[in-house]
Amino acid sequence: MHSYSQYFAQRHPQDALDCAPLIVAGLRDGASNAILHFDGHAVPRAESAQRIAQLQRWFAQQKLTAGDRVAVMLGNSAEHIHLIHALIVSGLVWVPVNTKLRRAGLEYLLEHAEPKLFVSEPMFDEAIDGVACGPTRLVRMPAFDAGDSGAALSAPRIDPFDPLCVIYTSGTTGAPKGVVFTHRMMRIASEAVLQVADVRAGDRLFLWEPLCHIGGAQMLLLPFLEAVELHVVPRFSATQFWAQIARSRATQLHYLGGVLDILMQLPADAQPHAHTLRVAWGAGVSAAAWAAIESRLRVRLRECYGMTECSSFATLNASGKPGSIGKALPWIDVELLDENGEPVADGEAGEIVLSSRVDGSFLPAYLNNDDATRAALRNGKLHTGDSARRDADGDLYFVGRRTDSMRVRGENVSAWEIERVFAQHPAIRASAAIGVASAIGEQDILLNVQFKDAAPDWESVHAWAAERLASFQLPRYYRAVTHFELTPSERIKKHLLARDVSDAWDRLNSVAA
Repeated sequence: MHSYSQYFAQRHPQDALDCAPLIVAGLRDGASNAILHFDGHAVPRAESAQRIAQLQRWFAQQKLTAGDRVAVMLGNSAEHIHLIHALIVSGLVWVPVNTKLRRAGLEYLLEHAEPKLFVSEPMFDEAIDGVACGPTRLVRMPAFDAGDSGAALSAPRIDPFDPLCVIYTSGTTGAPKGVVFTHRMMRIASEAVLQVADVRAGDRLFLWEPLCHIGGAQMLLLPFLEAVELHVVPRFSATQFWAQIARSRATQLHYLGGVLDILMQLPADAQPHAHTLRVAWGAGVSAAAWAAIESRLRVRLRECYGMTECSSFATLNASGKPGSIGKALPWIDVELLDENGEPVADGEAGEIVLSSRVDGSFLPAYLNNDDATRAALRNGKLHTGDSARRDADGDLYFVGRRTDSMRVRGENVSAWEIERVFAQHPAIRASAAIGVASAIGEQDILLNVQFKDAAPDWESVHAWAAERLASFQLPRYYRAVTHFELTPSERIKKHLLARDVSDAWDRLNSVAA
């Protein structure tokens, strides 16, 4: 007997809150409407079913069995979405690979996740070249054969608590952690999008996010849950955005990574006088910018808070109170606790600690990381490592991350990941990465560097790093320091490092500040 909140019990009284049966039923539905539209082109439902069946046959040819992991490094495309759906209904474990990763990040992921296959495409050959794949086989996706109707869609029995994917997140110090994300979690994440984005029958959802993130992946079930259309584009483009909205007649926009900042900076005549967008949903709009964004873009903002580990969403601001992340979703309870585990008073910052009335709302574990699992999951509750405060009305306000990490263009970036790469530079003795204010998105990265002897020029240091780090991990600013103040345990006292970048080298300007 599953433990459901009243919300899910009313919405899905006979449903196991899983994914695969939902997808299979939708594919076998005789409806003529398309499941998805990619870059303005509709993919008929029958064609989607045919493509997914062919992929299932290919999995069998590759000797894959349920539970095997498959790493996927692909750009947004209809083929990519069909591959994800095929992995889900086959009981295989999808390992999304951030397309911005380079050598160090790719090798870590492949060694840690141990996928049987690594599916990629030619556009990423340069990034993959020279990467040690170990026993993982690097393969291309098979081409779709429209004339081949011999493959039959299969639907093996999958427990909703089985892993659907392993999503790597860099929200803390140390190595990236692989969040074991179950079928139940993906279903809850998708159901939450319906609430957070105020989705209604007939809506057209605009998906520009990379599918390697939960932000994009959680939208792939929506056409199977509601009578909506999914309109997918290859990537976010400021110059094409309003034309894409007009063509798709999209009603919702997911914002993260500075998307709203970019749209606000466009010339006024770049935005049409009338458009179809009704809601912009996401995280990171300040109270000061709230009214201006709603007025200029003519949308209603719906802020939320969440993390991959809690099935993506925990709170929603449905009231429109500027700057607030709102209140807990119906199946979530939020506590704000001090360092002793005691509740804080209204107005005081405390760690966000979550509990749920739905079994399986939170990750069962981090892959091969018992210490991180024990730190996050305590007594049935999820300790997020983030801080918030609550006002007298019960509305929450995000304060910040308690970990040594930064938020850059929608990506959680671990300082440890950056510093471990720069530690390999022959001229660098030590480094410390910190977040500083950014005009677009949440933060930029400032790297403080202590050299061993003579300092090389910053251009060569940055070029060296660009071969090893993802673009979102690359510092914007570099500053030389003679020494670092250390704690008794030999850790750098980062709180003493200046956030002022006036004396730092800015790679975007390519001149010393």
